[in-house]
Amino acid sequence: MAAGMSAGEAAAKKLLFERTLQAMPRDGERGGPPRAFYVPGRIEILGKHTDYAGGRSLLCTVERGFCLIARPRQDDQVQVINARSRARCSLALSPKLKPSERLWCNYPGMVARRMARNFPNARQGADIAFISDLPAASGMSSSSALMVAVFLALADVNDLENSDQYRREIHGPEDLAGYLGAVENGESFGSLAGDLGVGTFGGSEDHVAILCCRPGELSQYSFCPIRHERNLKLPDDHVLIVGVSGVAAIKTGESRARFNRMSLAARAILETWRAATGRHDPTLAAAVASDHDAPDRIRRFLDASTHETFPASELRDRLEQFLDESMNIIPSAGAALAAGDLPLFGALTDRSQKNAESLLGNQVPETVDLVRAARSLGAVAASAFGAGFGGSVWALCRVEHAAEFERRWATWYRVRFPGVGRARFFRSFPGPPAMRLNSADTEPRSAKPQF
Repeated sequence: MAAGMSAGEAAAKKLLFERTLQAMPRDGERGGPPRAFYVPGRIEILGKHTDYAGGRSLLCTVERGFCLIARPRQDDQVQVINARSRARCSLALSPKLKPSERLWCNYPGMVARRMARNFPNARQGADIAFISDLPAASGMSSSSALMVAVFLALADVNDLENSDQYRREIHGPEDLAGYLGAVENGESFGSLAGDLGVGTFGGSEDHVAILCCRPGELSQYSFCPIRHERNLKLPDDHVLIVGVSGVAAIKTGESRARFNRMSLAARAILETWRAATGRHDPTLAAAVASDHDAPDRIRRFLDASTHETFPASELRDRLEQFLDESMNIIPSAGAALAAGDLPLFGALTDRSQKNAESLLGNQVPETVDLVRAARSLGAVAASAFGAGFGGSVWALCRVEHAAEFERRWATWYRVRFPGVGRARFFRSFPGPPAMRLNSADTEPRSAKPQF
């Protein structure tokens, strides 16, 4: 609560930490006292597929996430335990660690492998137990949150912040977010060499939100490099309601290919620009900003494009969505929110959603109808968020109407889509970022540990 979490959610996390501590191994010699971490998921208010192209996003954390406890070991082994399912994976802090055949184990595995490669002195393992109240595959970055949580635990155990390599490249939360985005997509970060990644060609939006956003506020960032632009206060008398569609947004197989196609399309636009101009702009946003007529020139180049993978019409749609979302909608929506003009904020959010449906093409009937139902039921604003092809929708409404709105929204959805069994609805204020709890508070002082 002192960090900015609402009272009800703080009480829920206390219970989750108790369950996590109970799942920790108690056998054998350990290397020190346990350390506790909370790592939230995120809500992308605006910024659909903009970050990896150097664009903008408007972000906050959700008051749900991972409660994790780590206890140092006296060897290089890392044991990760899901306290809810009791599933576990065992791995080593080794630069030669091989990817796991079990999907969820790949996330902590890639963290351990990359850490061992970038920080040769980081060889102290840990027993790690976690539990999450963040719906998986819901567009709230549960996989990124798990990677951040495991990294924070292993970095703390290995005193990584005091290593020369860390100090040379990571000077604050934004740098750490950029590095962890690179861990996920496999790219290098400064002198910290890249590696395998998890197979998605994403950016660092998720990691920035998880590490840098503030409670009660929306944070506007631009990317490549990460730049904080402003914080915007969400009205105290409004709350976010999240509708989880139940259509899993899993970045594997065909779903990962569809996600990566949008990233590759942005890259193809940039490559077309570079080939036509001889310039070396690092991102699509940099190309657009290079001259006042750059957007029109890019359009002409794309209309004449004969790209071997992408038809010209698909590249043109991708460009128009990026330009409108990053250059027009987000700055205007932020200004509307700052001025207290919630109707304009809602109209701009509607435009973002329409572009996602018609230009990005990453929406499914469930998310489209959830947005439309939210607006018809009186939400100030609503939008689908995340990678798309499933996931969730956020809606903004007044606190005094929130319970009734949530009930009606959920009832409507379950009648409209009776076959979606994993749908969930809950309220959340913009929450605090990832944090370490005071380690002294994780020691059990009675039969029921106090936090």
